[in-house]
Amino acid sequence: MAIWNLGSINADMVYAMPHLPAAGETLAARHLDRFLGGKGANMSVAAVRAGSQVHHIGAAGPDGVWAVERLKGYGVGIRDIAEVDTPTGHAIIAVEPKGENQIILFPGANRALTRNQLDQALLRACAGDILVMQNETNMQEEAARAGRDRGLRVCYAAAPFNSDAVQAVLPFLDFLILNEVEAGQLKEASGKSPDELGVKDVIITLGAKGARHINGETGVILDVSALPVTPVDTTGAGDTFTGYVLSGLDRGLPLAEAMSLATQAAALMVTRHGTADVIPELKEVQAACF
Repeated sequence: MAIWNLGSINADMVYAMPHLPAAGETLAARHLDRFLGGKGANMSVAAVRAGSQVHHIGAAGPDGVWAVERLKGYGVGIRDIAEVDTPTGHAIIAVEPKGENQIILFPGANRALTRNQLDQALLRACAGDILVMQNETNMQEEAARAGRDRGLRVCYAAAPFNSDAVQAVLPFLDFLILNEVEAGQLKEASGKSPDELGVKDVIITLGAKGARHINGETGVILDVSALPVTPVDTTGAGDTFTGYVLSGLDRGLPLAEAMSLATQAAALMVTRHGTADVIPELKEVQAACF
């Protein structure tokens, strides 16, 4: 099958900092790197490296040709990435020595997708394919509805979190992935716990505690433990987890195995500096000793 990703494409400007700056503080960075990033691009690269065929639906400005070419080089399908006049999205990321980060995000071209672009891409999708979205592009609700109408398995990674955005796509979702804080925010906004959302599969990532799957139909809970690693940069770990989980399902793995593999991939990824460019390949994850 295939994964269709309505996803962002960003230039990640990563500044190594002695500590995360406080309000009003001017602080010199120790180092600067530019990486391919964006939650969408990260997920596409992760799913490809996990073994799936991925078609990326997105947009970049004239300044983002390098990012699209890099996606192509990693094996991501770029036919459905439009070049628009709006500058390419980018993120300014401050990372402190223990791996924690602060991020300023400029959406740019990621919010310039058109309905015609979306429809033309999904015409080639087949029933049973996976469609995944996150909250860094426009056209999320339209894509979710179109995906449901075409018989796709519709998935949503609820980040950056916005309760209105999540609730707009909930009626069309088969799969929802969010972190522990986001789950609490969604419950506060909707009045519903994860097993009451009407979504068949919900995964809540729990950071150092691992991840939890909740079957929305039966209420059965599956917990997967995190792996003990020393992180140097946690940027993109959740995207790596999501890409690997969806690839595992795309390749027919049982959910528990897909989650375990995704946990290992994310654990390996946080030991590296960078975003999409340093997401591990499947053979690296399988060979890693934790």
